[in-house]
Amino acid sequence: MNEMNSDWNDLKFFLAVARNSGLSGAARQAGVSAATLGRRMQMLEQATGIDIFRRHARGYDLTEQGEALFARVAALDAKVRPLFERKDHHTRTLVKLSGGHWTLHALAEHIPRISKAAPEAMLRLISATDHMKINHREAVIGIRNQRPEKTGLACRKVGTVAFAGYATDTAIEGWIRVLSKAPSARWLADQIDIKTVMEANAPRLARDLALQGLGRVILPSFIGERTPGLVRVHPRISELDHEQWLVSHDEDRFIPAVRKVLDATYKALHSIIRTPV
Repeated sequence: MNEMNSDWNDLKFFLAVARNSGLSGAARQAGVSAATLGRRMQMLEQATGIDIFRRHARGYDLTEQGEALFARVAALDAKVRPLFERKDHHTRTLVKLSGGHWTLHALAEHIPRISKAAPEAMLRLISATDHMKINHREAVIGIRNQRPEKTGLACRKVGTVAFAGYATDTAIEGWIRVLSKAPSARWLADQIDIKTVMEANAPRLARDLALQGLGRVILPSFIGERTPGLVRVHPRISELDHEQWLVSHDEDRFIPAVRKVLDATYKALHSIIRTPV
């Protein structure tokens, strides 16, 4: 790689664009316009002599060379950042914890215990259907439905999540379909002998409609069994079973606050998904 002529600000902008997979989010984070960021990234590519990004309609993806550059710059940023951070007793370590909607919904009641176990951590909970990129530090800890294949990540299996059908009464036959690409939505769409009576664009909304007696809904058993007013009306759907993994960056897991949050979160998740099915 050619010697860089860009200053440290360009590298910080580069990290923002890479972590946000595009200019819009990076611009809000960096406090500059998207147009300015676009020009700076072009200048950075010219200075380094490599193609850093693949640009498309949805945003920016790192090329293989861009991934290598990101790893070097992120490591340097991790070393430099503490020099400019306050070190008094008020400082807490930001720990970003991401997961699916239902998982974080169930985890919420355990957050007081997790916070108590790691008082030096500032928790930021991120409910996201798309996996946050832990290797890009979009999240520090991720709750995943499969073991990641990328290197540099530490994984711990929590258990297996099961799914079943729930409604207010066994006499209810029609189903409420969630409009998504989730496996449960695809499974319901593939059942030719099942009648759909209503559609919703979000799992929480579908459950709320089921609670009004409007139809059956597929839920993770750790949600369905704990929802007052719902009973199981369809047996466990084994095709939807999936493993649950707790994932962190291989280096970040040794940070004391991160380690404490990991351990407390694992205990909470393990107790949550141990639902009889």
